[in-house]
Amino acid sequence: MITLAALACARGSESNSDTAVAGVAATSTGSAGSYPMTLKITSSAFQQGGSIPAQYTCEGKNISPPLMWAGLPNNTKSLAMIVDDPDAPDPAKPQRVYVHWVVYNMPASTNALPENASKSGMPKGAVQGKNDWGNAEYGGPCPPIGRHRYFFKLYALDTEVAGLSSAAKSDLERAMKGHILASGELMGTYQKSTTKK
Repeated sequence: MITLAALACARGSESNSDTAVAGVAATSTGSAGSYPMTLKITSSAFQQGGSIPAQYTCEGKNISPPLMWAGLPNNTKSLAMIVDDPDAPDPAKPQRVYVHWVVYNMPASTNALPENASKSGMPKGAVQGKNDWGNAEYGGPCPPIGRHRYFFKLYALDTEVAGLSSAAKSDLERAMKGHILASGELMGTYQKSTTKK
């Protein structure tokens, strides 16, 4: 029986597509344990399962969309968010989950992020970890082929996350394990315009 080994974490040069970094095959967006999905997360820019407007992608301004949420447990101490794409590079043959945004230590009093929050100012105390382009900010959808799904996942935690530096998604998920009170997700889709070069 052959055991498949994880690919080495070799980070190549940055690219504009969702396939800039080689990774391991994955069929799920992953999580940090078992917890109730009771948070309601929405956006004024797109509906659940709807198309994400181009301005929030690499074909537009590449800014983070407006997001809002409700239903946080009373004992929430901080919030974290992960935005990823499980359909990279091709939805017909997905090979990995591509990470677009990592945020943690948002205050529990936060109930929304305005448009372009990633670049124009996050809530006090919030930290942006590294996406799969290696940048500590939001990187918009940029699928090389087909229509991809993008999951905006919010986590209510019973603690603040400590001890992380330049955290990637996997680092944050390890730190959150055992501390997730509730979660919620908003899924939008995007396919590149065929008229754009």
